[in-house]
Amino acid sequence: MANTLEVLKIKEAFLALNTKKIDQVNNIIRNNPKPKPHIQMTTKGPSRKQVIILMSDDNNSAFMKNSSLHVININRHLKNAKSKVLVNYIQSDPLDITIITNKVSQQSDLQIIDQYVKNSNDINALQVEEPHLPQSKSYLKIIGISFFSHGNAQDCLTSSDVEMILKQNQIFNNITLASRPRVVKVSPKSNMAIVWIDIWDIQSGSNAKMLINRYFNVGRYIATICGANMNLGISQCKNCWK
Repeated sequence: MANTLEVLKIKEAFLALNTKKIDQVNNIIRNNPKPKPHIQMTTKGPSRKQVIILMSDDNNSAFMKNSSLHVININRHLKNAKSKVLVNYIQSDPLDITIITNKVSQQSDLQIIDQYVKNSNDINALQVEEPHLPQSKSYLKIIGISFFSHGNAQDCLTSSDVEMILKQNQIFNNITLASRPRVVKVSPKSNMAIVWIDIWDIQSGSNAKMLINRYFNVGRYIATICGANMNLGISQCKNCWK
């Protein structure tokens, strides 16, 4: 039946074709099905050979004054621990320092770097966060959710509402948002919303894959989690894959 319908569509579109030509066109279509669109939902990058340490601006300035000395000292500590990781150089940004290494750092390497930085002169350790490697982002959307919270047409769903909903649902345990959720009305006349969420992930997108096609309740509605294309118009922060 499906084949017959395809033939009729071809005949309607190309009235001048004879039966033989129609068969040839139909065979081409059947042997070359339209590919499914690819969703690129996770940012990826070639390397994690860097360690990011968030710190206050004062700490940043004080630490970078002796950056060359810090490279030597950190490498000495790493060598003493028989680590194969070495620091190439240190660069500074407004909210963090980034330590560029020759290999991907392990947890033991991060602990050595953390201890050294926090014990450095003129550094306030309370204003220095734990070192971490760059992470990937995965992009998801939630559909089937009302644009109006509590059924009140004057009370629109907000990013804070979505964050609270996610915190209360067990399927989002161990999932960390990379930015605030974005709530958009499906259409001007619709009372439904689409919610975009960005989450921290690894290169394989395992966190996103664990959530896709999962369902959860939001009031009287059943919401569905879907994959979404990454928005190339949004610049990536220092914590993301380049």
